[in-house]
Amino acid sequence: MPGNHNTIVAERKQRWTEFLSRDKPPSHLLLVRLNENAASRPLPHPDNKQARIEWAWQQYLRQRERIEWLDDDALPYLDIYTGTEIFAEAFGCKVHRPDDQMPFALPLITKATQAAQLDTPSIDTPGLRLLFDIADELRERAGAGAVLRMVDIQSPMDIAALIWQKATFYVALVEEPEAVGEVAAKAKQLLTTFLDEWFSRYGLDFVAHYPDYYMPKGITLSEDEIGSVGADVYHHRFHPELAELSQRYGGIGIHCCANARHQWEGLKRIPNLRLLNLVQPPEILREAYQYFGAHTAQMHSWRPEEDPWAFLARLPPESRVVLQVNADSKQQAIEFCSRIRPRLTNRRQI
Repeated sequence: MPGNHNTIVAERKQRWTEFLSRDKPPSHLLLVRLNENAASRPLPHPDNKQARIEWAWQQYLRQRERIEWLDDDALPYLDIYTGTEIFAEAFGCKVHRPDDQMPFALPLITKATQAAQLDTPSIDTPGLRLLFDIADELRERAGAGAVLRMVDIQSPMDIAALIWQKATFYVALVEEPEAVGEVAAKAKQLLTTFLDEWFSRYGLDFVAHYPDYYMPKGITLSEDEIGSVGADVYHHRFHPELAELSQRYGGIGIHCCANARHQWEGLKRIPNLRLLNLVQPPEILREAYQYFGAHTAQMHSWRPEEDPWAFLARLPPESRVVLQVNADSKQQAIEFCSRIRPRLTNRRQI
């Protein structure tokens, strides 16, 4: 594909910005998932710092090379990947680090009386400082214009659910919600301090932790605990912090892998919901494409094994969807783009 690298990146950023703003075309974007024999990603353990940097750097170089010949909407990014444990660990949770899977935090709190004793940590804790060190080195190599992938951000309530032992956490949500709210407020304070520093250092735009979509500004996070609570608890405990974060940072993208169909109405009420990613069975996602079609961009886990035009033709005319297709070779990836790209500029052309 002809064109200067920086020009290609700028054009793709502009397409994502217009897609997420919903003001004008494109109505759909395309990501081709090329099956490559890339090196295995080192686990995000503290003693793997340099291995994590080198893995992310090599991936970035491959992505830079690929945009020169593959005309989809993917952007090269520096991958500052983590597990879900990073903010819970900052609060003092111990972390279990298996040799063959991602690390996870072990709960610190078991009862409501411990909430007031929990101190809000500084972002200068070893685990969070390590993430800035990795990002600093990668950005120094790549240059100031390189896009970073955001670390694994959980919502404040989800962080609280990692800090608090789950069985008593859900009981406290009903019987002592103020204590849960206190822990979530402290988690939000740490999270916003971290994000303020991150955006100050690296700029406002980034690639989301999951899935890998570009955000020109805003925040992206995982919200999974809403699947285990009722709509009333969501309304009083989860929604206010999501709305506040969206307003603070200028938009929000949400990933949810919980069985949370009962919370869709609440999700629709979040101001400036830029993109929604659900990980659910196909029948639920077919419904989601319709339910959120006119409201927000969507990039769900299920990709139909059918002609993309048949899939897109069944979407609401006003919908905006990131179409993801798999390719087994460079040539197949190029062929997909040559067939699909010309018809994605405007939904009415399909």
